[in-house]
Amino acid sequence: MVEFDPAWLITRVAATQDRDAFVSLFEHYAPRVKSMMIRRGASPDRAEDLAQEALLRLWRNASQFDPGRATASSWVYAIARNVGIDLGRRDLRAARWLEDEAVQEEADPDEPEGQLLAAEREDLVRTSIATLPSDQLRVVRLSFFDGLAHAEIAKLLGIPLGTVKSRMRLALHRLRGKLGELR
Repeated sequence: MVEFDPAWLITRVAATQDRDAFVSLFEHYAPRVKSMMIRRGASPDRAEDLAQEALLRLWRNASQFDPGRATASSWVYAIARNVGIDLGRRDLRAARWLEDEAVQEEADPDEPEGQLLAAEREDLVRTSIATLPSDQLRVVRLSFFDGLAHAEIAKLLGIPLGTVKSRMRLALHRLRGKLGELR
């Protein structure tokens, strides 16, 4: 029986982007990170998303692992903790932005200036969405306009869930850049 050595696997991912090493790490750590996130209050679906994001960061940042500074497990759990904090902050900013928008729109929705501003925003959003690459546009439409969950989109399009999430993340990043003018 081969012993599981996460430090060696991380160095393999860093050195050669060894997919088999990453799969071993993912299979070992994803359920543990998911459990950690559930214990911290995340829903099972949210915890799964957080675990996937944490392991994706492991893949991207494997070269930063220093076995002299931390054990592999400590490093992975630190990544997971940081992912939870980062996404929690992003959610908080989004909630505050939505509250601000609701307050602004509630002020005088029937005023001509308010109607003009809303029409301009709507036009900017439509124009920005139309500039997305077709694969990202399709995922955005299915999610936001058809109300499908990421897993449903993956099944419908016959692509991996991670691909759906990557396309969504890329689309939102692109839209955020174009729509930054709204603030």
